[in-house]
Amino acid sequence: MIPFSILDLAPIAEGSNASASFRNTLDLAQHGERWGYNRYWLAEHHGMPGIASAATAVVIAHVAGGTSTIRVGAGGIMLPNHAPLVIAEQFGTLEALYPGRIDLGLGRAPGSDQTTARALRRTLETDADAFPQDVLELQDYMSDTPRQRVLAVPGKGAKVPLWILGSSTFGAQLAAHMGLPFAFASHFAPQMMMQALTLYRNNFQPSAQLDKPYVMLGFNVFAADTDEEARLRATSMQQAFVNLRSGKPSRLQPPKAGYLEALGPQERALLDSVLSCSAIGAPETVGRQLQEFIARTGADELMITSQIFEHAHRLRSYEITAEVHQSLKRAEAGL
Repeated sequence: MIPFSILDLAPIAEGSNASASFRNTLDLAQHGERWGYNRYWLAEHHGMPGIASAATAVVIAHVAGGTSTIRVGAGGIMLPNHAPLVIAEQFGTLEALYPGRIDLGLGRAPGSDQTTARALRRTLETDADAFPQDVLELQDYMSDTPRQRVLAVPGKGAKVPLWILGSSTFGAQLAAHMGLPFAFASHFAPQMMMQALTLYRNNFQPSAQLDKPYVMLGFNVFAADTDEEARLRATSMQQAFVNLRSGKPSRLQPPKAGYLEALGPQERALLDSVLSCSAIGAPETVGRQLQEFIARTGADELMITSQIFEHAHRLRSYEITAEVHQSLKRAEAGL
């Protein structure tokens, strides 16, 4: 059975704040470590009322400092927002503080709108098409023998695994060409998933970091003790997507009974599309849906995200998922 990991969007729930979000993040990471999750990743977003992980490297340090074995990383850093040297220094620092536990996933989206991107960068002259060159520059800064005159200190010689993130075939092509592991954002943009996976696997070129393709797929899980309860918990994430696509991003809203039934056909079609890579239900239901997804995609690892309003219910969802994972492992071993 493949490893399961955690993607935490550090949700800020309605009526709460960033401080509570960060306390919940560390609590989830500590529980996830005990439950056997492989990695704990945080994502860079800006200007989003419901996501607290904008200063991603800082939150990674918070999590890594409060755990001891789970790998902690960025899923991802939106590299066009930053000079590669800055990211080399940040993640070189994290690797020096927590050796052998840091991952660096890289994406080319801004993680924000164009106005916010301009505020971050002061200029939009750097464009996303420069992403491959930025990745190469960052990789060089963190190598044992960088070719550039400027040294990343810390950073030079840091053994931080790089990942390419994507939601289209662009990331798949780059990851294959560079011989890097590929993480696909199927938890919210699944439309090109199978095409991207085929492209990545067919064109993969081995590298010093990786000798064969390695795919990690984002997957939503809303698990509870009953199917009915799980469907209710999932409505917070459904509201978040509808609000975001309507141009009204919000804090994570409380679950709302009958929410799906009250939506119009356009909103229902949106949710059917963006959340098609999801498991919603009691343990047996979640286990079946996870098995079907793994069999269909041949994923090497799943990155589980569970955007649930109440922290205790979010913990329970991840706990059930970990129990399902252990059950699938035992079944696979014939125990």
